[in-house]
Amino acid sequence: MPLIVATANVNGIRAAVRRGMDTWITTRTPDVLLLQEVRAPDKLARELLDGWHVAHAESEVKGRAGVLVASRLPLGEVRTGLTAYGAGGEVEAGADTGRWIEADVELPGGGTFTAVSAYLHSGSTNPGQEHTMVAKYAYLEKVTARLAELSVASAPAVVAGDLNIAHHNADIKNWKGNLKSAGFLPEERAYVTRWLDEHGWADLGRVHAGDGPGPYTWWSWRGKAYDNDSGWRIDYQLANQSLAAACRKIEVDRAPTYAERWSDHAPVVATYEL
Repeated sequence: MPLIVATANVNGIRAAVRRGMDTWITTRTPDVLLLQEVRAPDKLARELLDGWHVAHAESEVKGRAGVLVASRLPLGEVRTGLTAYGAGGEVEAGADTGRWIEADVELPGGGTFTAVSAYLHSGSTNPGQEHTMVAKYAYLEKVTARLAELSVASAPAVVAGDLNIAHHNADIKNWKGNLKSAGFLPEERAYVTRWLDEHGWADLGRVHAGDGPGPYTWWSWRGKAYDNDSGWRIDYQLANQSLAAACRKIEVDRAPTYAERWSDHAPVVATYEL
């Protein structure tokens, strides 16, 4: 069966709905929605997605993070967070919550499809912000440990969302000017390489788009970044070995104009044949 899976950092679900996210959903008709930076109480998030099967992980820090899986198909088991994985680290309270949720989507023909919505730390290299990178690397260790398991699972699995890492030069317009910026540091990019090369995950955006540059998925609200397509490709759909070959196409739904955006990120939409 064809299964349309869309991932998007909504930059606050209430604001996204006000700006037109509902219209996009009606037009796009995804079967599964993987949302990040939901930034809303659980009750409100569910009300805004009335009619969907919803699994939602709030952040313990009010107004921060939040990840969600919404499905037109029934959901089976739901797993939240990565506390059991990887090395620890001194991070601020709640910094690792609202960042990872897994839901097993029940397929009509039998079996399940594991959908993960992930929102990884952005981090900062600014003076006095070194602790944010410590938190990011500690969480990347947890992600790597979980990806190692999911990579060899018999069930198809997608890990999608705002990973806050541009992997290659082709994934960022101004790569020369960002070589020392969080999100494009060699140490961060090495994690993505490890996921792909050591654990066999497929970066579907790059597989189906060729060598690039882009297509980008995030642009600053400020200045002319959107008009000039000066963006970053930091939103992904990563497929495990059981899913990668089932992807027929993947698209970035870049709004026609700045005024028509409902987030600073564009949705990444994949069609699978399962």
